[in-house]
Amino acid sequence: MDKFKKLTIKDVLKGEEDYVGESLKVIRKEDGDINAFITVVEQSSGKIPIAVKDNIVTEGIRTTCASKILEDFIPPFDATVVEKLKKNNFAIVGKTNLDEFAMGTGTEYSAFFVTKNPWDKERVAGGSSGGSAAAVASGEVVAALGSDTGGSIRQPAAFCGVIGFKPTYGLVSRYGLVAFASSLDQIGPITKTTKDAAYLMNVIYGKDERDATTVDKKIDFEVLLEKDFSKAVVAYPEEVFGEGVEEGVKKQFEEFIKFLEKKGVKVEKISFPELKYSVATYYIIAPAEVSSNLSRFDGIRFGTRVEEKGLLETYLKSRKQLGTEVIRRIMLGTFTLSAAYYDAYFEKAQKVRRLISNRLNSFLEKYDFIITPTSPITAFKIGEVRDPLVYYMMDIFTIPANLAGLPAISIPFGFSGNLPVGMQIMGKRFDDPKVLGFANFIERDVPVVFPWEAKK
Repeated sequence: MDKFKKLTIKDVLKGEEDYVGESLKVIRKEDGDINAFITVVEQSSGKIPIAVKDNIVTEGIRTTCASKILEDFIPPFDATVVEKLKKNNFAIVGKTNLDEFAMGTGTEYSAFFVTKNPWDKERVAGGSSGGSAAAVASGEVVAALGSDTGGSIRQPAAFCGVIGFKPTYGLVSRYGLVAFASSLDQIGPITKTTKDAAYLMNVIYGKDERDATTVDKKIDFEVLLEKDFSKAVVAYPEEVFGEGVEEGVKKQFEEFIKFLEKKGVKVEKISFPELKYSVATYYIIAPAEVSSNLSRFDGIRFGTRVEEKGLLETYLKSRKQLGTEVIRRIMLGTFTLSAAYYDAYFEKAQKVRRLISNRLNSFLEKYDFIITPTSPITAFKIGEVRDPLVYYMMDIFTIPANLAGLPAISIPFGFSGNLPVGMQIMGKRFDDPKVLGFANFIERDVPVVFPWEAKK
């Protein structure tokens, strides 16, 4: 069992054992303490045990979005990414916990339970893909899929000390992903190694006629994994050393810069004043799309119906099954889309989004990559953060990649107070293989460390 916990996709492909059975044994042993899974699938075909975030639909397997309104929903079809997993010998052993409808930063907003960080079970696993990150970090599965709207793959990967990759927008089909914010959402892998992330990307990417936002582009995500990036030129925004960034994270980021320079990489400081507007921009655009996307969950078209005497009362009671954070974002979005405020808020946010995107693209014409810490803080204690604005600011470094549709990866690099710290690498649109190659170039000298290893 302990041997299985460290296995990668590549290891499983080479072996002949019952790895699905081994995965289920670890889940039974570990998950009572971690709560990574909402649903565990005891019978599944395939060889490579993988977990799927519970906002990605799976035929015949409950898909809840960690919400009471979908608690009993069993989809009649598979998401495109799930179809591709099954065709490539992956076995879905369970659906992982998340913040309700993927809205949160700690997996504390799940309607069912909080997922705990394998490094410290008093702390959050991150969000919204916290269940997927915790399942990989604890060795329950060899890999997992998450979704990323403003950092929801990268931030929990950073908190749990594993690899989290958000591909270029449009490379992976969103068909079967329960929509949060359609212009920002992207499915991606959470893995133990960068090589596994690249392997998984080769499996799940591709044009899909059922998702009009997908692009027809031939990419080999593994092609640059062995490349020497010692001549790369990277930039970091001077704003990463500003207020709100923990001292331990700042220290590790300084160490990261020194490490890259020792490897021959040229690192330059840039000014990115627009960074401070990214969170405000995101929290206008994303809730606006939420207010539209979640209007279907009314107990009539989708979701559990709570019967009342009249139609309006039925709507209202059914919608009350939604959690506080989901309701907050629906209300924010409905407000900013209203006739009186559309120009003042939503229209202006779209212009700032374009400004941020243009700024990032101009940097990436000169530099190979932009680096930042993944999160300004390490994993916080469960229940410690109550102010929504504090929650929202945790996404300041990850949001820009979503606003611009760029590829970005979080890799673990050292610790602060015995908690993992993640570093983010962002690249040019469709430079996904280059981002993965650079991450692997770093990983050769800084391999992923797992909780059970560090605690021995």
